[in-house]
Amino acid sequence: MLIKNNFFKNFPFNSKIIKKNLKKTEKVFTLFKSDFYNLKIPLLESYEKDYQFDFSILMVKKFSKYKNIVIIGMGGSILGTKSIYSFLKKKIKKEVFFFDNLDLNLNLKYRKIKNLKNTCFIVAGKSGRTIETIINLGTIFSKNLLKNRLVVIAQPTDNALMAIADKYNAEVIEHKEFISGRYSVLSETGMFPAALMGLNLMKFKNLKRLIKNKNFTATLIQNVACMYTFLSKKINNSIILNYDSNLNDLGYWYQQLVAESLGKKGKGINPSLSFGPKDHHSLLQLYLDGPKDKFFTFFNATYKDDQCKVYQDIIPSNMKFLKNKNLRSVVNAQCNAVKNIFKLKKIPFRQITFSKKNEEELGEIFTFFALETILLSRLMNINPFDQPAVEEVKIETKKILSQ
Repeated sequence: MLIKNNFFKNFPFNSKIIKKNLKKTEKVFTLFKSDFYNLKIPLLESYEKDYQFDFSILMVKKFSKYKNIVIIGMGGSILGTKSIYSFLKKKIKKEVFFFDNLDLNLNLKYRKIKNLKNTCFIVAGKSGRTIETIINLGTIFSKNLLKNRLVVIAQPTDNALMAIADKYNAEVIEHKEFISGRYSVLSETGMFPAALMGLNLMKFKNLKRLIKNKNFTATLIQNVACMYTFLSKKINNSIILNYDSNLNDLGYWYQQLVAESLGKKGKGINPSLSFGPKDHHSLLQLYLDGPKDKFFTFFNATYKDDQCKVYQDIIPSNMKFLKNKNLRSVVNAQCNAVKNIFKLKKIPFRQITFSKKNEEELGEIFTFFALETILLSRLMNINPFDQPAVEEVKIETKKILSQ
């Protein structure tokens, strides 16, 4: 997946700038490695195999017996888990339902869950005070339903979720204070649900091995240097152009990671998701012929078992080029066509293609994007682990609801 030369190309500016920023990024990466090995970035401990989870094998066995899993949370407390489920759905034999917004349609969706008696519930929220999470829990679920089938993942402080856990005899898993929600996918927040899905947790975690991998680190440094150069040239719109719907949730996880980590002090990257080939008929005109303030990341996947072919008797004689094609080959052709035109128009992009669709591959991209974001923050001289402006909105919301 992350191979040599898998980085941004087609720079619309002088290569000397890239070389200068490449040297700067290499220095930042050297300092980062020193901080990592000296344990100065505690949250990255959860990206390695020796991280100690705050849940036991017995707890996993207790809740693994349920056929359905309902997960309630917001932002980083749930986006990573949704990415895991969407990415590895073919390996997972359980039904998993996500409640991650205040939306009547989600409540209606809950009522369609079959066999609620064979369902367990996970509520995740670092602070334990997230309004949307509490409201979803309060509008959907009853006391009798939750009793002895509820797991709360939160900081063990005096907060609403801990009070609910005590009331309904819930199991409690600590969300470590030093792990920001958007970086928590390989900690308890993402890994306990993954364990219930029957996935191999250790295969997600290879941070130390990856940092020693020359191809991985060269790709990481090159990408960060390019993105930093884009920002210096006011090219700050990052578009994920996705050609596989199973990767949509991974895109949303990446969007939050980048927006919330880097959007500070008047700086930042504006990450947006776009879905091909559907958006060829709405946004592609802008991408190709609009302002040159964007860079692109293509998401795609390869499937050897794709048998979704086009019915031959449907194809008219003037579209013979579609004969003997399956759905994936058509989508890939459209994706490749866009990349070819991007090259002609010198629009910068990179391509990430997933082929194995396993825990190790997903863990690698989680790790890559987390490190990419942290290195960018150091070049930009901002703190990637807080979100002070968001707290202002939370305070204002509570003020309005209290009137």
